Amino acid sequence: MKDTLNERLDERGQVGIGTLIVFIAMVLVAAIAAGVLINTAGFLQTKAEQTGEDSTAQVSNRVAVVSGSGNVDGNTVDRVNLTVMRGSGADDINLSAATIEWIGPDTATTLTKSDTADSGNFSVSAIRDTDDSQPVLNSQDDRFVITMNATQISSPLDEGDEVQLKITTQYGSTTIYRVTVPRSLSQKNAVTV
Repeated sequence: MKDTLNERLDERGQVGIGTLIVFIAMVLVAAIAAGVLINTAGFLQTKAEQTGEDSTAQVSNRVAVVSGSGNVDGNTVDRVNLTVMRGSGADDINLSAATIEWIGPDTATTLTKSDTADSGNFSVSAIRDTDDSQPVLNSQDDRFVITMNATQISSPLDEGDEVQLKITTQYGSTTIYRVTVPRSLSQKNAVTV
């Protein structure tokens, strides 16, 4: 009878040790899974922050067009000038890294900055540049003129012609400006476009 009692106690001890081993294994698996989840959550948080910053930069780091004008030569506009400034809340904008898509009336092309607009691209000159940073808009007070030679890009713009200009900064943000030539250019040297 004593042997039977000892056998039962041995069996109970073995069952208790087995349960303890299973419990420890479950705790280890849970700890590993928690570590993987925490690592994944940290990675996703970093990616989400980066995506948020990039999206904010694309929205806020844009050029604001103050005004547009056209140089009249005969009955056509041969040059388009845009006065631009840094958009509200924007970081420094380097216009030499910007592109302008010229769409209309008879061509679509992408322009880049060059020293002169006569090359079929665009040039930048300063109206107000407090720290001589041209072509970087680094102050809200900076005003630059972007000049495009329509004759070199496609052909001079006739009365009533429209061109869509899409200015894209180095951050990927875009500003769309529509150039509309007035219906009458007679006896004018310059017009608002």
